[in-house]
Amino acid sequence: MRETDVMGNHSLQPEDWVDNYSDMLYRYTAMRVSDTEVAKDIVQDTFLSAWKARDGYKGDASEKNWLYTICRNKIIDHYRKASNNIAKQGIEDYEDLFFNEQGHWKQDTVPTDWGVTYTDTVETKEFYKILNECKENLKELQQAVFSLKYFDDMKSEDICKLLDITPSNYWVLMHRAKLGLRTCIEKNWFNK
Repeated sequence: MRETDVMGNHSLQPEDWVDNYSDMLYRYTAMRVSDTEVAKDIVQDTFLSAWKARDGYKGDASEKNWLYTICRNKIIDHYRKASNNIAKQGIEDYEDLFFNEQGHWKQDTVPTDWGVTYTDTVETKEFYKILNECKENLKELQQAVFSLKYFDDMKSEDICKLLDITPSNYWVLMHRAKLGLRTCIEKNWFNK
């Protein structure tokens, strides 16, 4: 008979965590962190932290949701460490690539209408594959602000607090992430 920790309305079955949740947690993490080895480490750290905290599990949330919450916090910890290790990026990095001296778009970099609807491409696996590959080309802080905003639906103020960056730095990072993604997607998706 299997030993099961029962608390509240839900139970923990630690012996099944790897079989039941490792693939889901890895996919969740890999969408938010570009390095596959880091994603694997985060999932492993999630299981280790869950094991250590199992006595504190109250059973209010399902085992799956509890593990996802731990994993999400581990991803946030990773971003927090990255923001402390990476020098705050200056605004000059991309300005010359996209804008002229007056601050206007250069003619060859003006955003164009892709002429597609949301259901035409965004829902396809191929588009998400390209999007993830493009996201991997971003600097780590750009990936962090983009992922936290659009994958985890966090507010900009919360992201600034989490990563210990100023609002203006946040907007510069977000703007650069979007420019980088747009350029990469146009090159790799629309010019196939």
